[in-house]
Amino acid sequence: MIDSLERVVEDLVVVNSKLLLLIGAPNSGKSDLLRQFAKRRDLQILNVGAALGRELLTIPSPRRHLHASDLLKGLAGEFTSNGLLLMDNLEILFDQGLRLSPLDLLRRHAQARRVIAAWPGSLTENRLSYATTGHPEYQDYGCDGLVPFRVN
Repeated sequence: MIDSLERVVEDLVVVNSKLLLLIGAPNSGKSDLLRQFAKRRDLQILNVGAALGRELLTIPSPRRHLHASDLLKGLAGEFTSNGLLLMDNLEILFDQGLRLSPLDLLRRHAQARRVIAAWPGSLTENRLSYATTGHPEYQDYGCDGLVPFRVN
């Protein structure tokens, strides 16, 4: 599977979308595959939950939504290498208090570089989702502007 991922990542250079999402059920190996890829390329993975969470702790809770996007932009810059940004543990982006649109945020980062991220939700009938209908953090998106990569 790692060889297939390598080929798709190289193809991202010539396609319009530079966002590749690793999609699979919990414990399907998304993070492991991302780690294998990072090791092959000698890259670091941005653990969004840990890094952004640490940065947000320095900001008063009512103001965090004002800074979350800029903080993530700074972290992305630190973790980008050779035109690639690897991201894992995105769940914090769905926190309602941050008022973010996680997929739109990932798409914006992919305008400047290739982004490979482990998507914490599912893909059904060309629709990405996070959480279940009725859950406060539920999100539903179309797949325009990204390359889905299924991990089994």
